[in-house]
Amino acid sequence: MAMKIIKDLGEISKPFKNAVVTIGNFDGVHIGHQALFRQVIEKARAAGGTSVVMTFEPHPIRVLNCHKHFPLITLYEQKAELIGATGIDTLVCVPFTREFAAIPARTFVKEILCDLIGMKSVVVGEDYSFGKKREGNISLLKEMGRTYGFEVIISGWIELGARRISSSEIRNLVRDGQLEEASKLLGRHYQVRGSVIRGRDRGGRLLGCPTANLKLYDELCPKGGVYAVTVEYQETVYEGVANIGYSPTFNNGEFSVEVHILDFSENIYDRPIRVNFIQRLRGEKKFPGPDALAAQIKLDIEKARKILSSV
Repeated sequence: MAMKIIKDLGEISKPFKNAVVTIGNFDGVHIGHQALFRQVIEKARAAGGTSVVMTFEPHPIRVLNCHKHFPLITLYEQKAELIGATGIDTLVCVPFTREFAAIPARTFVKEILCDLIGMKSVVVGEDYSFGKKREGNISLLKEMGRTYGFEVIISGWIELGARRISSSEIRNLVRDGQLEEASKLLGRHYQVRGSVIRGRDRGGRLLGCPTANLKLYDELCPKGGVYAVTVEYQETVYEGVANIGYSPTFNNGEFSVEVHILDFSENIYDRPIRVNFIQRLRGEKKFPGPDALAAQIKLDIEKARKILSSV
C-alpha cells in the first residue's frame, strides 16, 4: 500500500490509530534514518498502529537563518519517495514558517503530536530538540509522556566502522568526489535529477560522443571531474559517463553537467533524467585539443564499462 502524504496539518481530520511517530529533517534519508524508520514501522506493527514520519519543508535553517545556506542532499520530492520506499504508512510534511517555529515545545507535543496525530510512541535520536528556541528535549518528552500516556523510544546513533553517519558527512563526501564512500552511508548511489537542455553540441560534432546537458533540479553537485554513472530514463536504466566542470580544453569557463549515455541515440531534449554516480574516474584536465580529448573520452568509456559491469 502506498504511503499517504499529508502536506498540511489542516488535512488531518482525526487522530491516527496508535500512531508511532518520528520527527526530523531527514536530509538524504541515509542508513541512519532508515534504521530509525524501521524501528517506527516495527513498533507500529506490534501495536496494530500507524507509522508516521513528520518532516518540514522548507528546511528550518532556511527559514530561521537566512545567512546559512547549504545544499540539500535530497529535495522534497526525492525525500518523500525514499521515505515511502521504506514502508512508512504516513508522511506528514509540515510547511515550516517562523510562526510554526514559535510554537512552544509543550504546545507542539500536546496539541499537534498527541491531540491531532494521536501519538502513542515517539522514536527520536538521543540529541533531539524541538519547539520554540529548541526548548524541548528528551527530558521534556519523557515528562509529558508520563502525563499524556505516550512512550519515548531513544534511537542510538548508527555508525559505519568508526564513522558516525550524518547528513553533513555525506554532503562533504559528495563535494569531495568520494561517491563510493557516500553511497555506503546513503545505502544507495548518490543521485541528481534534471532536465536535458541544449548545449553547444561539441560532444557529437567535435568529439564523436554526444552528451545530454543537464539543467539540475538538485542543489548538491559532486566535485568536478569524470564519473561512471547509470542513467534512469522512462523507467529504464542505462550506463553512462558524466563530466562535471568547466570544459577547460575549450576555455569557455561555463559550468556544466554533461552525460554521455552509452549505446543510446534517442532525442531526450526537455525530458527529465536521473543520474546515479557510481565512481569518480578522474579530475577535469585541459587537453591540447579536441582529438586528444576524444582519445581520453574513449578510455574513460572503456573504464566506465568495466566498473558498471559489476554494479
